[in-house]
Amino acid sequence: MATDTLKSTTGAGGASGGLRRLLLDNGALTALIVLVVAMSALSGDFLTTDNLLNVGVQAAVTAILAFGVTFVIVSAGIDLSVGSVAALSATVLAWSATSAGVPVFLAVLLAIATGIACGLVNGILISYGKLPPFIATLAMLSVARGLSLVISEGSPIPFPDSVSHLADTLGGWLPVPVLVMVAMGLIAAFVLGRTYIGRSMYAIGGNEEAARLSGLRVKKQKLAIYAFSGVFAAVAGVVLAARLSSAQPQAADGYELDAIAAVVIGGASLAGGTGKASGTLIGALILAVLRNGLNLLNVSAFWQQVVIGVVIALAVLLDTARRKAGAIPAAAGTGGGGKGRQAVTYGLAAVVTVAIVGATSFLHNGSSAASAPKMGLSLSTLNNPFFVQIRAGAQAEAEKLGVDLTVTDAQNDASQQANQLQNFTGSGLGAIIVNPVDSDAASNSVKAADKAKIPVVAVDRGVNNARTATLVASDNVAGGELAAKTVAEKLGGKGKIVILQGQAGTSAARERAQGFASGLKSYPGIQVVAQQPADFDRTKGLDVMSNLLQAHPDVQGVIAANDEMALGAIKALGSKAGKSVSVVGFDGTPDGLKAVEGGTLYASVAQQPSQLGKIAVDNALKALQGKKVEETVKVPVKVVTKENLAGFSG
Repeated sequence: MATDTLKSTTGAGGASGGLRRLLLDNGALTALIVLVVAMSALSGDFLTTDNLLNVGVQAAVTAILAFGVTFVIVSAGIDLSVGSVAALSATVLAWSATSAGVPVFLAVLLAIATGIACGLVNGILISYGKLPPFIATLAMLSVARGLSLVISEGSPIPFPDSVSHLADTLGGWLPVPVLVMVAMGLIAAFVLGRTYIGRSMYAIGGNEEAARLSGLRVKKQKLAIYAFSGVFAAVAGVVLAARLSSAQPQAADGYELDAIAAVVIGGASLAGGTGKASGTLIGALILAVLRNGLNLLNVSAFWQQVVIGVVIALAVLLDTARRKAGAIPAAAGTGGGGKGRQAVTYGLAAVVTVAIVGATSFLHNGSSAASAPKMGLSLSTLNNPFFVQIRAGAQAEAEKLGVDLTVTDAQNDASQQANQLQNFTGSGLGAIIVNPVDSDAASNSVKAADKAKIPVVAVDRGVNNARTATLVASDNVAGGELAAKTVAEKLGGKGKIVILQGQAGTSAARERAQGFASGLKSYPGIQVVAQQPADFDRTKGLDVMSNLLQAHPDVQGVIAANDEMALGAIKALGSKAGKSVSVVGFDGTPDGLKAVEGGTLYASVAQQPSQLGKIAVDNALKALQGKKVEETVKVPVKVVTKENLAGFSG
């Protein structure tokens, strides 16, 4: 692992020992070179200027977050809150500049101040409240995410145009996020290597008690360290929101783990005392290259998580091997000769990489393009039977038509989906099908595809402020109205019901909730006693419904924004489901239809997801071939009950 805080306790020990030392001390750099060479050999689409710039853009947010986390880990702490702080800072900026009418410059300062405030609270809880860093930052993770949802009311807030330019390019080719990443990396390197606070971080991480006895004011230093982490998180949040053209309350969910992984892969030790900005940058690039390359190779998103986990484990093992080989901590900022050798090492690495990659590129030269049309399908999630059915319908139709279809899973992360769409565009696919995590957040990526003259078909959810060839969808609002009408008529127009809402911030949740409210206006005798989000998840549907039953045991009906939550509610209701309580779901999934057949689920508003996937592929192929397609293709929804279940084909 590359780190400027380690020196060998032994001499060179011969050529083999020197090579072994070089590989151990620069393990992250070696891994990055191997990855780049391997991806270049496996995919002809990897080694292109556009795709390499994509990798830089995709690494930017993680790297900026990780630079801030580096300060914390070097000082033997941990910060689990950076992802939520990033989302909160972006939300504060967007809300201030739009709803509150604050000038954009002041709104940006408020966003940075938000990050600093969150970091200071972390530092106070840790230094003066004596809370373990894990607990203090875990609490801030929840608080910051909750405040982001409160301020935004669960919906994305459009980002000011002047700040959205952070997602643009300079000269038409150099992405601004990459420049911001480099600038923040230089700041982090300067702080760590050339400032008093930086040297204090290494001292505290090496031995906190010794640092205190030597005269360091450890408590105040920790306040500054966590404040620095908050500043970098705020900048990362602004860059991310600029990419998505909106502040997403659920943005950067789980990014704290990627940031920590980048720091560890880059050579820092969780025990503290070691780490550097350049190593962190390499760690972030490794994660970005992995995800980009695995996308291009059409590797399942589930397996991508496995691969990244293995890489993190190997990084820690290599760190252990390096320590056993005789490396010991050295004072930060010392060893000018070591820095010179390190610069030479990076230079040689760049030359070797270019040479090997150049050689492997010949493997792809002269190869004829595949005759089969190539398409990409980016789904918001595959952790939901509805979207699994869309994929199944799309894959079946693609196989029938001879289309080479690449499917990716955004895991309900708008930023991850932006990366996937960016990869599709950079690899020159003939057409792209997107099921947006959020209709606003997908706009920049769809605009880029349109600029590259790649037709884009939206499925199930539309894309706002961007041109698509067509939208293949059911009407979520109309479906919500049908669900409300169904449960109201089942209850005879009178009764108490609860509504289980979808994931806050998603367009499907908003539109279905709008439909529920609109449909219930015609039934004044129906009283909605509670509305709570259960995030389209069966387990959360079970938990939320169990809680609501404690306050409202006399509830007579349930409307759920999807079948998964409805099935969780049925589990919570037990023997009441289908008897004293009527439950209506949404989507018409196989498990939902089985519950309809069994009588526990009264009805499901079925969208025929496999048909959505099939029709999306048909229209994408037409658009690719230059044929005319309709601006909107509506797949009718249908209320499926036990009475008409036999005639429903799905």
